[in-house]
Amino acid sequence: MFHIFCPHCGEYREEEEFHAKGEAHIARPLDPDACSDEEWGEFLYFRKNPRGIHHELWVHAAGCRKFFNITRNTQTYEILEVYKLGETPSVVAE
Repeated sequence: MFHIFCPHCGEYREEEEFHAKGEAHIARPLDPDACSDEEWGEFLYFRKNPRGIHHELWVHAAGCRKFFNITRNTQTYEILEVYKLGETPSVVAE
């Protein structure tokens, strides 16, 4: 079982309280009405699925219900850092 640190609550909680919401740091198109169907489809459905370091968006669903980011190694499941939305990750893939 994972224990995940919630940067909003300031404590470690069991993983069952959290839900992964996908890849972090995805910029929404500036003018969605001007996007082609292909561009909009890319934004909505296509995500990276890297082996190794990956930045993910999570929500503390059974706690404070706030979103935050996790940098996680997808090979080892090790959580390398947790940070609030709007903050820059300190761990990046090489």
